[in-house]
Amino acid sequence: MVDTRVTLSGWTLDNPVIPASGTFGYGYEFAELYDINALGTFSFKGTTLHPRFGNPTPRIAECTAGMINAVGLQNPGVDKVISEELPKLKACFHKQVIANVSGFSVDEYAECARRLDGEEQVGLIELNVSCPNVHGGGMAFGTQPEAAAEVTRAVKAACKKPVYVKLSPNVTDIAAIARACEAAGADGLCLINTLLGMRIDLRSRRPVIANTMGGFSGSAIFPVALRMVWQVYETVSIPIIGVGGVSSAEDVIEMMLAGATAVEVGAANLVEPFICRDIVEKLPEVMAQYGIESLTDIIGGAHS
Repeated sequence: MVDTRVTLSGWTLDNPVIPASGTFGYGYEFAELYDINALGTFSFKGTTLHPRFGNPTPRIAECTAGMINAVGLQNPGVDKVISEELPKLKACFHKQVIANVSGFSVDEYAECARRLDGEEQVGLIELNVSCPNVHGGGMAFGTQPEAAAEVTRAVKAACKKPVYVKLSPNVTDIAAIARACEAAGADGLCLINTLLGMRIDLRSRRPVIANTMGGFSGSAIFPVALRMVWQVYETVSIPIIGVGGVSSAEDVIEMMLAGATAVEVGAANLVEPFICRDIVEKLPEVMAQYGIESLTDIIGGAHS
């Protein structure tokens, strides 16, 4: 019998499969399709201190082996998430979840995280310093080591639960930013967020996305995500959640061999809503195929 359990900062998950923030709502929508308790956990929709309508439409553009989105952190604000979304979630998901937090100032990050830190349903805080689709927030804090460290320190001071920082691939040296977050007290890292991309409509000769550019995700970015997980694993000693283009049980194994302790699945949820359930079901078979008895034994296993 294979062992699919993994541990993130003292929190043991039944398996490493985690739907990524922004692709799984607050969970209960998918609970109408299958029992989402089969998942290791999931990261709920990016939450800010105040409600956000998001960017103007159109916000989505299809492309080869992926998609571009510029939703812009649309969410009801942290207080509504706590009072309305989490109770609905609790009715269908009986495990703790990952709270994805974003902001437009260090103080906003800290206060939003502090409020979610007090919720028993939250297992850890995922600090989004890497969203490319908002102006003056998100990625603005994740492209410089000093800024990422400042947000990390502030949120750590406001929270008792583990804090994982979600890193942007739209940087020259992701390892330097990872080291800065670790030095500032991060309990773990999540990488990567979307790459910056765009499409142009040939008829109108204008950008498809109203925001001009957006976050490029999907299976096309998997090799980039894998490379960055590898690089960061070589330079930090805290756990990594690998994300970017994952769409199969084989991808999960590959990401873990590169150094991930757990793996998030993003854009694939929007193409095939049952994908995470299917990966969880397939994982023991793939482990057996490659002679893997326990997933914890293979974390970083491809490094010499």
